[in-house]
Amino acid sequence: ELFADIGVILLMFSIGLEFSVKELARVRWVALAGGLLGILLSIGLAVAMGGLIGWPITQSIVIGAVTSIASTMVLVRLLVDRGELRSVHGRIMIGIVLVEDVAVVAMTVLMPALGEFDSGRLLLIGQALAKAVLILVPLGYLGAKVIPHILTHVARTQNQELFLLVTLAISLGTAAVTQAVGLSLALGAFLAGLIISASDYAHETLARLLSLRDAFVALFFVTIGILIDPRIIVENLALLAAMIGLIVAGKFLIRAGIVRLSGYSWVTAILVGIGLTQ
Repeated sequence: ELFADIGVILLMFSIGLEFSVKELARVRWVALAGGLLGILLSIGLAVAMGGLIGWPITQSIVIGAVTSIASTMVLVRLLVDRGELRSVHGRIMIGIVLVEDVAVVAMTVLMPALGEFDSGRLLLIGQALAKAVLILVPLGYLGAKVIPHILTHVARTQNQELFLLVTLAISLGTAAVTQAVGLSLALGAFLAGLIISASDYAHETLARLLSLRDAFVALFFVTIGILIDPRIIVENLALLAAMIGLIVAGKFLIRAGIVRLSGYSWVTAILVGIGLTQ
């Protein structure tokens, strides 16, 4: 599991290196709509399906919440393998899953409280999001003012091992800090990559990381295989079929519809819908 986490960090860090804040800013509105509105519509669809099948309302909400989130790690790997990371639909999908990563903060507070919701839960959500803002603002300052100077000094030593160790420390450290305040490792690692992408050493950092990244990413997918218990699948085929329907058909229609209504072409909307149904 630890190696898998390192794989997530290194992959998302390298993806952040290839992006820029300007590229993400171009798709911010469709990312917010596709992320937040997409989650709400997915939960609503699960509640409607649950009412037809006979699920309790709490179960329907939980299944809707869980199936509304796409795996950032799997999505990024698919886009990298297909060479579509910098495409329009690739940028939109990355923007949406990053918004979903932040929304998970609220979900983890809300879901245990279903059935006994009170105002205290809203306070907890507010505290979690406030902590997220408090950590993201200093990270932005460090990225703009401090880290480029550190990388410049390290690069002047012409020590390749030291340069690799410093960039690893930045990526792992940022991911650890964001996880400590309730955000995901993937989001923190992406932000660390985004910080370094603004410096003159983004391409050099990426070249150093590639082989190490691919080794740990392979271990991530091994751990996913280990987590699958075939007996549980066989014992819950009806539930599995319902969840696959919500993910493959429901999410496709919701995400593609939101992207199309945001003014993008049908081709882009369909590609985003397909990409997020995993």
